[in-house]
Amino acid sequence: MTTVLLVLHLFVTLALIGVVLLQRSEGGGLGIGSSGGMGAFMGGRGTANLLTRGTAILGTIFFVLALTLAILNRGAGQQNRSILDSPPPAGAPAAPAIPALPAVPTN
Repeated sequence: MTTVLLVLHLFVTLALIGVVLLQRSEGGGLGIGSSGGMGAFMGGRGTANLLTRGTAILGTIFFVLALTLAILNRGAGQQNRSILDSPPPAGAPAAPAIPALPAVPTN
């Protein structure tokens, strides 16, 4: 079940990225969804409404899937609720020490 939701979440994420990039920005940057060449079916105003509605729907689906995946995986695996509560594994390398910077002479 989790795998199916995760794959669906990936597809929704990619679709949301695509729809956002198709929208016309305020400065006219990445807006490739203009009315030029679209014909009478999707004029400039109709495209904006469709893309805005699609963004809202995909955003809602994205958040619902994210919350569902978080709830399903909340109790899976270890008893620790936070990565800060658990000590590092025995074979994990220690964090490298940050070397001291040389003193900068002041003039």
